[in-house]
Amino acid sequence: MNYHRILLKLSGEALMGQQQYGIDAERLMQYASEIKAVAATGVQVAVVIGGGNIYRGVQAEAFGLDRVQGDYMGMLATVINSMALQSALEKLDVSTRLLSGLTIQKVCEPYIRRRAVRHLEKGRVVIFGAGIGSPYFTTDSAASLRAIEIEADVVLKGTRVDGIYSADPEKNPDAVRFPSITFDEVIAKNLNVMDMTAFTLCKENNLPIIVFDMNTSGNLARLLNGEPMGTLVSMDGTATARHGKAALPDAKHSSLQPAVGPQPEQA
Repeated sequence: MNYHRILLKLSGEALMGQQQYGIDAERLMQYASEIKAVAATGVQVAVVIGGGNIYRGVQAEAFGLDRVQGDYMGMLATVINSMALQSALEKLDVSTRLLSGLTIQKVCEPYIRRRAVRHLEKGRVVIFGAGIGSPYFTTDSAASLRAIEIEADVVLKGTRVDGIYSADPEKNPDAVRFPSITFDEVIAKNLNVMDMTAFTLCKENNLPIIVFDMNTSGNLARLLNGEPMGTLVSMDGTATARHGKAALPDAKHSSLQPAVGPQPEQA
């Protein structure tokens, strides 16, 4: 394995599977199985999951609700998804801890950085719920911030697509995938990787991001075993982990030239 500690960011919408709302049990168990396989190798795994399959805070104004109130509703949606993932992991005999940015004593621990790190050191999968506990911040921002706080080596953004494309592959048949790209190039090309707050946090702290297809079984383990896939975003476009560990050594992953790849559904 090339990484010692990772932060896996999952989208809430992906949990819907083929449904229009809620949690698809089959997709949930797939994610849990993928995480279990990686944790069993000794990699320390932290997870942030969105809540868009239940409620998104940005929808509040469209519904005539206060934005701050809507954001807190969105945070609670992430806690629901986090509880579901925790339950799925524990069904597979994976030791987990759910830490929340909001105080909800009956179902999860409050987020304390040192406690989170200690859980990881003991081999537990740590799930961060409720974002950072403040409105106006997305779960992407929460993923970036928590990854920096726990000194993760990389943020792995699991999506429905196999990387970052030059354009929406559904709308543009000529769209090409970037095997790797720099933070500055993402900004210059106006590519949608994360919201700007989350992206800037990673850039300023030299924290690499890998965008990959989480819905293909086995991809997470293959990625962490060094198989080139998805798109690596880093300071110089090369595969060097944050704390000096080697990562994704395959030469194809250090090329800054886009590679023509499959054109799956856009996230």
